[in-house]
Amino acid sequence: MSRFEVRHVHMSDPLVEPLLEDLVREYTGRYGRLHEDLKTYPADRFAPPDGAFVLLVENDAAIAGGAFQRYSGDTAELKRIWTHSAHRRRGLAAVVVAELEREAVKRGYTRIFLTTGPRQPEARDLYLATGYHPLFDVDSPPAEKPLPFHKLLPVPSVP
Repeated sequence: MSRFEVRHVHMSDPLVEPLLEDLVREYTGRYGRLHEDLKTYPADRFAPPDGAFVLLVENDAAIAGGAFQRYSGDTAELKRIWTHSAHRRRGLAAVVVAELEREAVKRGYTRIFLTTGPRQPEARDLYLATGYHPLFDVDSPPAEKPLPFHKLLPVPSVP
């Protein structure tokens, strides 16, 4: 595996566009309706001080990424977690999630909330494997509604 670079970017960064295009294609294929709203989300929601957008870049191309925005006073919400189809099964999504968690802690968040779709079993498995607590019955067949998760973040120690 070659080394990738972690970049904190603004949603207007040109490397973000292919990520969003790929998400639209994938979600449209899985759910049977166009998901153009993924590209029109207000960019300032994923910008400091309340949000962040992270890309993993390899050979000058985004290979994975994700973002968070403020959900409530002490809670960040993960959004747009994505890995390019040619780079899956490398653990990149877990790297993105960990980087977003670190950044959320720096911004003072103590909890993360997220939802994933019922037709995204790999995302469901990722969140379960990375310590997220499901806010639904994992033993029930998934209904056609979002699957919510949350995770408490470590509180930084004060020296």
